[in-house]
Amino acid sequence: MMLKIKRVPTIVSNLQKEDGEDGSVRAPGCGRNCLRPCCLPGSKLPLYAFKKMNHCKTAEEDVKEPPVAFLDSLLLGEWEDRMQRGLFRYDVTACETKVIPGGSGFIAQLNEGRHLKKRPTEFQVDQVLQPFDGNKFNFTKVGQEELLFQFEASNDGTQFFPDASIDAESSPNVVAINVSPIEYGHILLIPKVLDCFPQRIDRDSFLLALHMAAEASNPYFRVGYNSLGAFATINHLHFQAYYLAVPFPIEKAPTRIVTTAAAAGNVKIFEILNYPVRGLVFDGASSLDEMANVVSSSCICLQENNIPFNVLISDMGKRVFLLPQCYAEKQALGEVSAELLDTQVNPAVWEISGHIVLKRKEDFEGASEANAWKLLAEVSLSEERFREVTSLVFEATGVAEAKVHGGFPLSKKPPPDVETQHMEDEMDSLVGAHPAMVPV
Repeated sequence: MMLKIKRVPTIVSNLQKEDGEDGSVRAPGCGRNCLRPCCLPGSKLPLYAFKKMNHCKTAEEDVKEPPVAFLDSLLLGEWEDRMQRGLFRYDVTACETKVIPGGSGFIAQLNEGRHLKKRPTEFQVDQVLQPFDGNKFNFTKVGQEELLFQFEASNDGTQFFPDASIDAESSPNVVAINVSPIEYGHILLIPKVLDCFPQRIDRDSFLLALHMAAEASNPYFRVGYNSLGAFATINHLHFQAYYLAVPFPIEKAPTRIVTTAAAAGNVKIFEILNYPVRGLVFDGASSLDEMANVVSSSCICLQENNIPFNVLISDMGKRVFLLPQCYAEKQALGEVSAELLDTQVNPAVWEISGHIVLKRKEDFEGASEANAWKLLAEVSLSEERFREVTSLVFEATGVAEAKVHGGFPLSKKPPPDVETQHMEDEMDSLVGAHPAMVPV
């Protein structure tokens, strides 16, 4: 039996079809300034060429100024330019945000602009790998005005070309705005956009995402990934990223070491503890290549075993959270309560990380740690299933689970309010969570 859920698709591009299920552009060809052969010849877009690194970036390496400040001037500057042009569906910087009282520090945002009164679309959720379908909306159909820049590796150090041609034959990596942003600077990283890869991670694409996190050189800029079946709705390979100057709850959760991937440069693998969603954390890589090797192998294992998952790239590429989940499957089987479904929260990577986007004012006003915990607990695999999945991952990455002791048990209930002394500080930090407008 094919498992499907009905949900309102997220509009990520202004050329994404507003009604219907196929997501195709209304009139093909035809002057919409897209990335297809009809409009691409002669097109230009800024190119940021990052230096290939064989190790994780250190603070000392930031002393040498790049030709353009990647995060502040280029990414956020271009993003704000598109905001001033009116390309977004709403002003996300005006959305009310608060830290929910309690020990976890969940972040709630009221984003009524994402609440679309549309007919829900059916999405298949029991196949993590599905073939690319060019008839459905994909990122070759976005308008070029929504693109910010090209993002490519360089053997000659960091370089910036403000007016570079788009080479269709090389199929560039492009960065585009998400016109329905969750936060300030919300962008899409689309590897080899013209190759039309389906939503599936490989080593090269994951290494590219790590490089983006490293180039940002800011721990508050995170990169995320949703697989099919884990609330990705566009089957065209892409990552997401945005800036929010507060710690994510998952980043603060305690962990215990499970094993070390000696074959991957001694990358350490940890288990998340005392958090509603079970998951793994990868840390300690001496290079981005080492991190890409072990994490991409883990993701490929999950994909090939048809296990939906989300990924959070944190701390400038130095920490990666891998989070298998089952919420959409439970939803398709009728195992999620109507109370949770009525919130229309789709628990993808950002929600699982603790940044919960709410579309109704009553849910925002009534947000509590208990409610957040209840939602995210439905996302998590059971203890038994999580052990089965981690065994598959360890086998795929060539490591064995170490016998460890200590740590804190994962609980199905919110932890005691042990961090209330930090809550006021985090609430204050939200006031300045969005940088001042950057001159473009």
